[in-house]
Amino acid sequence: MDWDLVWSSFGPIVSGAVTGTIPLTLLSFAFGLVLALVVALMRLSPNMLLSGIGRFYVSVIRGTPLLVQLFVIFYGLPSIGVKLDPWPSAVIAFSLNVGGYAAEIIRAAILSVPKGQWEAGHTIGMSGGQTLLRIILPQAARVSVPPLSNTFISLVKDTSLASLILVTELFRNAQQIAAFSQEFMVLYLQAALVYWVICLVLSTAQSAVERRLDRYVAH
Repeated sequence: MDWDLVWSSFGPIVSGAVTGTIPLTLLSFAFGLVLALVVALMRLSPNMLLSGIGRFYVSVIRGTPLLVQLFVIFYGLPSIGVKLDPWPSAVIAFSLNVGGYAAEIIRAAILSVPKGQWEAGHTIGMSGGQTLLRIILPQAARVSVPPLSNTFISLVKDTSLASLILVTELFRNAQQIAAFSQEFMVLYLQAALVYWVICLVLSTAQSAVERRLDRYVAH
């Protein structure tokens, strides 16, 4: 094993994580959460049209591979005159994907809040929107933290697919060094190690947040 290569390649790989993987994850997850909340409320709407649109969107996102979604946006849209750079394409694809999965998590969390909470809000003179924002969503947020955290951790790993549309991130840097040095096993194991460390840190943070939130839950 070429230890000089091992040590010299860690810098570019970690740099790819800091400047590519992590920002891509954070940006996509933020946009995806906003979209997920909108879709979840559409799914819960008594309006059949809105509910149907939300259900269709979730079905398409959950029923197609993320890689296909990424390729449709980056390689497919140019055929109809819409050409996007790699980074925006990746953010859009990952955000849409997160939106589809997180929408069901948020919807289930909202449904888990007892109906009496809605009635309590109406009793003290709140409108439906005020009750949703001030009473229902804060309680639903606590319930949705664990599954949403898992979605976030999965997204960190899924961003490796962005290397296929030329986004410079952790795995693409590893690929480029491996292609030059021909040390594919070493470089790919290094990339796997960095992904593992990131996910380990996030999992530890997730456990700490869950323990903190658990203090506010009646047992």
